Amino acid sequence: MFLARIKGNIVSTHKNKFLVGHKLLIVHPIDYNGNLIGKKEFVALDQTDAGVGDIVIVVQEGDAVEQILGNSDLPVNTMVIGIADDIEIEE
Repeated sequence: MFLARIKGNIVSTHKNKFLVGHKLLIVHPIDYNGNLIGKKEFVALDQTDAGVGDIVIVVQEGDAVEQILGNSDLPVNTMVIGIADDIEIEE
């Protein structure tokens, strides 16, 4: 799992039949201070109704996504599983 910031939405008129009705987002990993990490962004399936600018918890593991969705036919390995309201670190 990792933290990420939502950078945008993906709108697709044609997609895999198992993805119909699912929202796709562009996520960029961040550190605990909210700073972007690296230059790589990911496409993630969203089940939390997250929006652009939100900080989210992302899982990037095909088996975990399959268990969460209860469907092994979905061609997905990255999924938003939560919206972070606050990040608190004790030093």
